[in-house]
Amino acid sequence: MKDFSSRRSVLLLFCVFSLSVWTPAASEFRICSYNVQNFNLDKASNYRVLHTLTRIVSRCDICLLQHVVDPDGKAIGALLAALNRYNGHRYKSVTSTSLGNSPDDMEQYVFIFRPQQVKVTGEHQYKGKLSFDRPPFVIRFQSTKTAINEFILVPLHSNPKKAVQEIDQLYNVFEEVSRKWNNSNVMFLGDFHAGCAYVTRKDRKSIRLYKNSNFSWLIGDRADTTVTDSTTCPYDRIVVHGEPFLKAIVPFSSQVFKFGEDFKLEKRKVLEVSDHYPLEVTLKSSAPLLQATPLLILLTVIVRFFMPTL
Repeated sequence: MKDFSSRRSVLLLFCVFSLSVWTPAASEFRICSYNVQNFNLDKASNYRVLHTLTRIVSRCDICLLQHVVDPDGKAIGALLAALNRYNGHRYKSVTSTSLGNSPDDMEQYVFIFRPQQVKVTGEHQYKGKLSFDRPPFVIRFQSTKTAINEFILVPLHSNPKKAVQEIDQLYNVFEEVSRKWNNSNVMFLGDFHAGCAYVTRKDRKSIRLYKNSNFSWLIGDRADTTVTDSTTCPYDRIVVHGEPFLKAIVPFSSQVFKFGEDFKLEKRKVLEVSDHYPLEVTLKSSAPLLQATPLLILLTVIVRFFMPTL
């Protein structure tokens, strides 16, 4: 009887161990957005800033950077080189032209992504310049790793004085790109200045992305996306259109990544990178746990065969 009990314990331990080793966890696919506050070659030449930014972006399969001032591409080139040395993943980028209303206020949108996880299938520069200081540079992505196969990312770094108008005009961008690519799986992300004095509760009545219930705001109004103690504002946002895209997102995965806490950095070092925190959201895997099915069947057969004799 003692020998039977030992055999049963060993079998059960084997089953638990096998499941823990062989059952694949749902792979994460993380989309990030970060206002890097005047990211230029001088900033990229600061080793400490570049290392911290590398650690942040390396968490992401796609990372949108805003407020990039890098017309010759050297700053982003330095960041890509650092990323490709960091953890074995390969990274590429796609960058807009310099956008703005004056030579002293030109910025770029930059998407950095892992080509082994996702590929770019389309680019579109929105032309409604009267509506935006920095019109969205829209990218269509395709990935076999995610529950939603193809989706569109629309960035915005708004002029704070025109935040209400620019956020509302994102609806026009949505109509244009969803019609162009016959795809309504659209995510808006960036520094919208969508809070505090720039966008009030009253202002939302004139913003179609608020009024239309098909749009879901994943970063709430109580979030604080700013680093300094003098502001507590949800300026940076992630918004998705439609139930299919919303269902493809891991519940409660959208968050403000306060990397100072994770990286054990003093606030002054966090501020060296930006006065904003990055945002992130995780998409569900395309087929979690399906590969484990044959193993589960095998273990079931083994247990049913041996248990009656133990």
